[in-house]
Amino acid sequence: MEGPWVGTWRPHPRQGPILAEFGTPGPKYRLPGTTGHTAHDPTKYRAPAYTFRGSKCPATDSCSPGPQYLIHPSITKTGKQVAPSPLVTSRPKTKIAVTPGPSDYTTEPANRHVYYTAPVQSMVSRPKDLKPFQTPGPTTYTLPRILGPNTICTHANPCYSMMGKSQYQSAFQDLAKTPGPAAFGRVEMDVYKKRAPKYTM
Repeated sequence: MEGPWVGTWRPHPRQGPILAEFGTPGPKYRLPGTTGHTAHDPTKYRAPAYTFRGSKCPATDSCSPGPQYLIHPSITKTGKQVAPSPLVTSRPKTKIAVTPGPSDYTTEPANRHVYYTAPVQSMVSRPKDLKPFQTPGPTTYTLPRILGPNTICTHANPCYSMMGKSQYQSAFQDLAKTPGPAAFGRVEMDVYKKRAPKYTM
């Protein structure tokens, strides 16, 4: 027989035996868990685990004494807040004894830049050189030659020269002073011809 309603459902009689009625060793033998990070089943894939770390403990150097000291109400986070109070002091002393007056300045050069004026030509003397120039004059430089074989910037054509007649074996030369056939050493024929074989014992 079914019992009274409990909320949205009503309990009913059991259909068979339950495990609590049998004498078993209980949860003594069990498989490793598949959830969590500690003692996870090594045969199963373990997802990455994340933890929520708490806030760090404040350091002793940053600890304030708290509201045990009485702070004046005019002290704020930007400093002391007070009304402006100018001080009445004497005029500071200056080192300049005499200052220029309005008549010491002239505005004529400035008027030429402010107001439109016609162009004005003026003649002045040539300024004197404080130090003479050490630059070379026009006669110091020489132009390179443009004729002959030794030219720099132009193309040189072939040059020919005329020489005197050679006195070698001429009628005006003393043939007795020329060397004869015996004046030269004998040249071995093995130098310019095929050398014959030689045998030694």
